Amino acid sequence: MSYHWRAPSTGSTNRAEEHLNTACTSIYLISSMKKELKIVPIKNGTVIDHIAAGQALNVLKILGIHATTDAALSVVMNVRSKQMGRKDIVKVEDRELKPEEVDKIALIAPRATINIIRDSEVVAKHQVFLPTIIEGIIRCANPNCISNAEREPVISRFSTAGENPLRFRCYYCERMIEDISGYL
Repeated sequence: MSYHWRAPSTGSTNRAEEHLNTACTSIYLISSMKKELKIVPIKNGTVIDHIAAGQALNVLKILGIHATTDAALSVVMNVRSKQMGRKDIVKVEDRELKPEEVDKIALIAPRATINIIRDSEVVAKHQVFLPTIIEGIIRCANPNCISNAEREPVISRFSTAGENPLRFRCYYCERMIEDISGYL
């Protein structure tokens, strides 16, 4: 994410003075300078839009994107949205999401929109859908659940119990989870 600061025009034609005005943007910040956020469009990749505010980092986590990644990312958090009030946006360059990855995103951001970008154009737009059965993604909140036992070769399995608010039920012990961010 980069910021572009526009210094107020002084009307001077002296290039040295203009350069000084641009270089000293912090001085102009105090005096009614307009701040502009500039997010560079991606040429190829995926844009995940309409993520609930504050959930962008969980979306990255669920996609397996960590701080040590080589992928170019843009993460915008808590921006204004006419539909949602506030939202997050994630851009991942040179990666198109697979259908199973899109399903995972629905667990965190059920209203998200996935835009596939090729040659700087949106070639596909998908709405995420909340799966009815979730396997191997969420850990059960019950420490005694068989899916948490290291000695048992059991993959966690949940069913969607509600959409507003999001609620998931463990297949094995029937424990309900509402906020899955701590169980990814």
